[in-house]
Amino acid sequence: MEKRIVVLPGDGIGPEVTGEAVRLLGAVGERFGHRFEFQFAKIGGAAIDETGVPLPDETLRACLASDAVLLGAVGGPRWDRLPGPQRPEAGLLKLRKALGVYANLRPITVHAPLAGASTLKPEVVEGVDFVIVRELTGGLYFGAKERRQGEHGVEVTDTLVYTEQEVERILRLGFELARQRRRHLTSVDKANVLESSRLWREIAERLAPEYPDVTLTHLLVDNAAMQLVKNPRQFDVIVTENMFGDILSDEAAMITGSIGLLPSASLGSGGPGLYEPIHGSAPDIAGQGLANPLATFASVAMMLDYGFGLAEEAAAVRRAIAEVLSEGWRTADIAAGGPAISTEQMGEKVRNALR
Repeated sequence: MEKRIVVLPGDGIGPEVTGEAVRLLGAVGERFGHRFEFQFAKIGGAAIDETGVPLPDETLRACLASDAVLLGAVGGPRWDRLPGPQRPEAGLLKLRKALGVYANLRPITVHAPLAGASTLKPEVVEGVDFVIVRELTGGLYFGAKERRQGEHGVEVTDTLVYTEQEVERILRLGFELARQRRRHLTSVDKANVLESSRLWREIAERLAPEYPDVTLTHLLVDNAAMQLVKNPRQFDVIVTENMFGDILSDEAAMITGSIGLLPSASLGSGGPGLYEPIHGSAPDIAGQGLANPLATFASVAMMLDYGFGLAEEAAAVRRAIAEVLSEGWRTADIAAGGPAISTEQMGEKVRNALR
């Protein structure tokens, strides 16, 4: 099999973790007889510095013509004072919209050797295994934004817009994924306050009879945030809108012990998917070999699985990650003060385990 992958290293630790991911894909290709062609392009702050815009046209063209896109991270303090549309994050939002990747899948899995690394008690987090399905191309992040001078000072408006079709397609994906797993779907909204959430809940109830084998539960987002730390094992698939999903998945990341462990896949309807770790650019540790590449490696596994249909290869990557962790190897974020290895050393350990 031959696949073309556009690599967007981005900012901060992005180049470090994507560099290791490219080497891992090389090892996958060697073991299983595949050929991956890589094209590197700019996004985020790196693109702003070079071209003046966070998503150059040539980057977008390359992504649209690819089989998959692998992203590191974007952003950092040096670009924080730019106007919203010119900031690094605007490039990522534009890319998601252009690719049509409306569904963001974020698996939350606690590796047994790391149960003690969580800030929660091991007996609370052991065996946690659920997926957050986040709507990715609608809601507050994409609605109209306005800043104006009012009678009492500056006034701002952020508009939350969802269409019935947008809500139905993400909820349907949640039902389908739950059907493939343990058949329990938790829909998270704020239906006691927001009209958009009331529509969300209505559509979820309308779809439920089509999936009689899936149990549907509704949670208000504030209760969902509490339940994630109280009893995370209760969840199988969580489906929610854009901003709620963004916040809840970062909260859930800490259940696993580090945000440096969690991958994501952004999928649409037939075009290339976008695969990225959920952590940020971490500019404070960039270039020091301290970044944890495992979230990016797990994102590679999702690319192999969802993007290329290579389930065996994806499973091999996940086994390699689990083997390295079971042997006690740790990067600084999960070392709990003990011995830690570098980004490159962790990459080498996983590649050796894969081979």
